[in-house]
Amino acid sequence: MFKYVRKRILYGFFVMLGVAMLVFFLFNILPGDPARMMLGQRADKESIDIINRDLGRDKPLGVQFLSYVNDLSPISFHKTVDTSSFLYLDDQKYSPYIPLATFESSSLVLKYPYLRRSYQSKRKVSEILMEAFPKTALLAVVSMAFALVVGVSLGIFSALKKDSIFDKAVFALSAAGMSLPSFFAAILIAWFFAYKLADYTGLNMFGTLYSIDDYGCGEYVDLKNLILPAITLGIRPLAVISELTKSSMLEVLSQDYIRTARAKGLSKGRIIWKHALRNALNPVVTSASGWFASLLAGAVFVEYIFDWKGMGIVIVDGLEKYDFPVVMGAILFICCILVLINIITDILYGILDPRIRMK
Repeated sequence: MFKYVRKRILYGFFVMLGVAMLVFFLFNILPGDPARMMLGQRADKESIDIINRDLGRDKPLGVQFLSYVNDLSPISFHKTVDTSSFLYLDDQKYSPYIPLATFESSSLVLKYPYLRRSYQSKRKVSEILMEAFPKTALLAVVSMAFALVVGVSLGIFSALKKDSIFDKAVFALSAAGMSLPSFFAAILIAWFFAYKLADYTGLNMFGTLYSIDDYGCGEYVDLKNLILPAITLGIRPLAVISELTKSSMLEVLSQDYIRTARAKGLSKGRIIWKHALRNALNPVVTSASGWFASLLAGAVFVEYIFDWKGMGIVIVDGLEKYDFPVVMGAILFICCILVLINIITDILYGILDPRIRMK
């Protein structure tokens, strides 16, 4: 088991290294100059060169990449210019560190991964992401819960009423949900429920988790702003889960032990809820774990359209302002979460089915 876990962690490490390389080189060959964006279009060349030198963008690309990987790595080399217990990066206090080895001009230290600072606000990228990520995580959790509850319910009743009008209607809606792009669904749902039916629903087209009180009493949690983006984000997994539940239920209901339960005189409800559903949900749970990871990464368009102040807004805002450290940090952060979820899922599979550990 230890060898299996070690192999999965090693695969995850190489995936993150590959993503870091791709993200770095992609954003360093893109057209656009962050220094000019910071200084304005009328900035002179000397001022732009000074800013690029401060940002480290005047060095060869290979040197920049090694410096970037060194900042990202928890175990890294840094010059020891301070005798306190804090590490200074970009001439500012960053985090506590643990010295591992000391050399002539540098030290090997253990620290938190450093995602650098925003070009625009000069804040640490990690701080910006930690403010935005809880909102994205909440949106993903609520969307997944909505997709599971509604999707499993529709799948069960579709299986019980196979080939009925209800079954055909659910199939048509599932096909539409799987094919409908999220950005188009977001615009359509916002327009219909928050504009045309606003007097009846009381929902807003735009809004985040916190709203400003009209009487000057600060901010308050406004959960109604979560409804439309959660439904929009949950449509595609709902469609997949409903069809997966239906096919799994039909397969289980045809098994011998279900026929035996019927022959014993057990009620239909007891057979479905106690015997069939338990076995039918195994592939659904597997699919849900993968969909939850993708929801964290796929909420960009939905958050932007509904103005939900999560990772999507951070990424779009960073791209508009050429704030590359913020965008690169957000992408790496999301990829790290995806890799961790996949590693945990693989380990759980290995615990549940020992045959997987032999592969």
